[in-house]
Amino acid sequence: MRIVVIDGQGGGMGRSIVERLKERLPGAEIIAVGTNATATAQMVRGGGVRGATGENAVVFNCSQADVVIGPVGIYFANSMLGEVTPRMAEALAACRAEKFAIPVSRCHIHITGIAEQSLSAHIEEAVSQILRLQNGEN
Repeated sequence: MRIVVIDGQGGGMGRSIVERLKERLPGAEIIAVGTNATATAQMVRGGGVRGATGENAVVFNCSQADVVIGPVGIYFANSMLGEVTPRMAEALAACRAEKFAIPVSRCHIHITGIAEQSLSAHIEEAVSQILRLQNGEN
């Protein structure tokens, strides 16, 4: 299973996702894609995964992914202080991968019906869903 982790800003959330994925899905191929070099470097340090940076890296790797995961802002053009380009958001929307969005209120995107819980709990829930997906469970 090829999992693409996308993050921007400082890459802290992406790093936490990479660390949890490496722990729970040791056989998965994890690719860290940052909207900037700092985010990419932070995610790569989190698990010895391969990394790439920028718009084309997002577009290309999403087209090759089985799963894409990152903060909800990666799915919206111009979010994350403008780091997400319209082309990135379009590539994410169009890719055939299973998509997991971690809710973050900093993006000014509010999703109703989502339980208030810690970032760590949201990441754990997403990783558990990816594990079930890998095992063929719904």
